[in-house]
Amino acid sequence: MPDLPLNRKALELPANPRSVQDARRWVAGICHDIGRDDLVDSAELGVSELVTNALLHAEPPFRVAVRGTVEHPRIEVYDGSTTPPRADLGMTDDDNLLSTIGRGLGMLAMSSSAWGADIDRHGKVVWFLPVAEARADVDLAGRIDIDDAVSYEPQPVVDGIVVQLLKLPVDLYADFRRHYRELRRELRLLSLADETSYPIAKSLSDLFLQFERELLVGVESDRLEGAIQGGLTVTDHEVEIPRSAPATIKQMLELLELADAFCRAERLLALATTAQQHQFQRWYLGEFVRQGRGETAQPWAAAPR
Repeated sequence: MPDLPLNRKALELPANPRSVQDARRWVAGICHDIGRDDLVDSAELGVSELVTNALLHAEPPFRVAVRGTVEHPRIEVYDGSTTPPRADLGMTDDDNLLSTIGRGLGMLAMSSSAWGADIDRHGKVVWFLPVAEARADVDLAGRIDIDDAVSYEPQPVVDGIVVQLLKLPVDLYADFRRHYRELRRELRLLSLADETSYPIAKSLSDLFLQFERELLVGVESDRLEGAIQGGLTVTDHEVEIPRSAPATIKQMLELLELADAFCRAERLLALATTAQQHQFQRWYLGEFVRQGRGETAQPWAAAPR
């Protein structure tokens, strides 16, 4: 079987106990679909622990995804908390690790060849690589990577540019934000894994961080978040950005166009944008570039009149 990327759409999970069973069934189905029946037991056990931990100790949104390749699938559970996961290090005091059922991340470590967490200011992804047989030589610490943006304190904009986003489609903005975070995380993982082999990944990851500081921190106001959570379809939004931001945003737009081509060719694990999402991406980022040149705000073209 070819070693192709797994980039299926993530499974969204409601905040109720049934989500554990739904996640188990979903990852087991994917393991069967890709011919990795040998991983079903560890995949089910690991995702059960992660979803249970998320429901008990974190906050929504919750979702589970399978990324990586057929040869090396990676199961990921996302939640909205920035608190790092912690295993019970006391497990090492036991003679028989298999007797420690119920010790959360310790059980996850037994079910994986590697596990860890990637944390940014929006939440975290806890991931693991399932194995065919339970391990005794467990890694209880895992690999915990915390994004620099977590501790970033936004600075007030002085003499900036006021940008109006007219008839902003809330659902498409939420899709853009989710897609952006997936791409940013993937590039960051590449740069962390082997910067010498992927020097461009480090440069691009730095651009993402600059983009967030100049744009996203200002855009994601409580008002816009309320529109997303409240189920609004369209809203007008106004944001002030530094005068240097349009140049950064133009670079980001070009990068996202290139990244989308890589996604369609399955050279990145993130899903490619739909035609409508691509149209929105161009309009949304383009408004910052255009208005930065002094042009008049243009509403979202597909908005109802």
